[in-house]
Amino acid sequence: MKKNRQEVILELVASHNIETQEELIRLLAEKGYTVTQATASRDIRELKLTKSTEGKQGSYHYVLPKTLNPSQVHFNKTIVQSITGVDYWGNLVVLKTIPGLASAVAASVDALNIPQIMGCVAGDDTILVAVRGDDCAKEIGNKIHTLILGG
Repeated sequence: MKKNRQEVILELVASHNIETQEELIRLLAEKGYTVTQATASRDIRELKLTKSTEGKQGSYHYVLPKTLNPSQVHFNKTIVQSITGVDYWGNLVVLKTIPGLASAVAASVDALNIPQIMGCVAGDDTILVAVRGDDCAKEIGNKIHTLILGG
């Protein structure tokens, strides 16, 4: 429930200029999520949302985090060594793995709980990581590529 709610919050922030927690709570209610102010506040903190005057209207509203802290993306050595290639295009990061290990790597990516990552789809040796924007795909793809080279 929490993960689903937080995914909805990210979608709302990406598509609306939400200026207050009350506005966020109202929009969540329209999507079927009844939350308290404390829950909304905690979700905002966990998702690392900030307020900015970005955009055409210049209003002070919540925005998605722009960059990942280096500490946000980390894998154990075994997972890193099972990744054989990384590429990205649009809002997708494609990870190639040793055959049979894609599910384990995808589970590790999901466990990172990075707000910019919407989810992973794993086959036998390939993972599609859907992210919330082209810049995120490049940043996450480059970070994983760096982990492999330094791994």
